Amino acid sequence: MLNERPFLSIRELSVGGLFAALIAGGAFVKVTLPTEPFPMHFTLQWFFVLLAGLLLNRRLAGAAVGVYLLVGLLGVPVFASGGGPAYLLRPTFGYLIGFAVAAYGMAWLCENIRVLDYAKLLLVSVAGLLVYYGIGVLYYWLVCRILIFQEITWQILLFQCFLLTVGEDFILCVAAASVAVRLRGLVRSTLYDYTGNMGRNR
Repeated sequence: MLNERPFLSIRELSVGGLFAALIAGGAFVKVTLPTEPFPMHFTLQWFFVLLAGLLLNRRLAGAAVGVYLLVGLLGVPVFASGGGPAYLLRPTFGYLIGFAVAAYGMAWLCENIRVLDYAKLLLVSVAGLLVYYGIGVLYYWLVCRILIFQEITWQILLFQCFLLTVGEDFILCVAAASVAVRLRGLVRSTLYDYTGNMGRNR
């Protein structure tokens, strides 16, 4: 029991906090698109979520995004349109949930792929992109139909919740994969002890 490894080490907690702060900072680098019933935002948050998923293990990637979400829901204005528990009722909150699921999923994929080159990292990024948008679009539709009783056609949903920003987010996937292929080895060797428990988290 004395040798049991903690959920996250001090070093991991520091890096996780850094990524949570980077994701929060990315919310302030944004382009607001005046769509209805709520505006959509293109931000740099997805870039830092991508890096978390591609560079960290699944525990740390999920925890970093989870801390960011918790801070925002507690009222700190770290989301693109503010913060607070009422943000759960915004149709666009699903994209933030998508951040957490995508980060964890991308990290899990990276841990289970034997050799990671640029092409594989880009494929993992695109898989994360589809998860992120899938959850975001579904949540948007559910909130509009069930909570605010706003009729929304599938054409509007497809255009403003997917096509409007997916091209820019794909460019962020390309950029993040380019950065990750150069930094992954350094980050992993710095954070994790490959001879011990963390050896399974490649």
